[in-house]
Amino acid sequence: MRIPQSMWSLETLGRQRLSKYFYMREFLYSEIANFHRLQNIPDDPDLTLANGRAFCEALLDPLEETFGRVAVRSGYRSASLNTFGNENRLNCARNDYPQECHIWDRGTGEEAIAGASIALPWFAEQYEKGRDWRDLAYWIHDHLPYSELWFFPKLCAFNISWRPTPWRMISSYMAPRGTLVRRGEDPPESLVERQQRYADFPVFRGLCLFGG
Repeated sequence: MRIPQSMWSLETLGRQRLSKYFYMREFLYSEIANFHRLQNIPDDPDLTLANGRAFCEALLDPLEETFGRVAVRSGYRSASLNTFGNENRLNCARNDYPQECHIWDRGTGEEAIAGASIALPWFAEQYEKGRDWRDLAYWIHDHLPYSELWFFPKLCAFNISWRPTPWRMISSYMAPRGTLVRRGEDPPESLVERQQRYADFPVFRGLCLFGG
């Protein structure tokens, strides 16, 4: 697919299906771009779609199958838009930050990465009543091949990213703040303890179970 040169070609990009539940269009929306009248168009649409499909199929589809609607808070960002967001302190990491997952067309092979900031309404309601964010974090850890998770206080939204070889890291801006699971290390709680945390969750309905 060529880089969109018109509204119609951008519309075609938006209609590209990434997975059973997701299309590219819902990841192109950007509040930063809208407010500052900037574009959010991929430099490499083919790579964007390839990495986006791997991300959605491996991580977002199983979440939607299990918990219902996945609300996308922030999806794809072009390199130029992300640079603008970082330079203007709009909660965007540097483009070269290893965990920056919103620029889907910046790497291939083992350097590929794609991700989004999402919220799960099913869990957000429980979180607002005091439920621990780690219950959801551990469920994801035990069921999905995620690479990185970052949790945020509002709606218990979180960044979730995909890589060909996952890093398996969990961090949070909520108490207990910091890194919960480091790359290459096991969680601080046993599998039995983790399972007790999410014993009342819906039955897993993803395409495959990731052990660990």
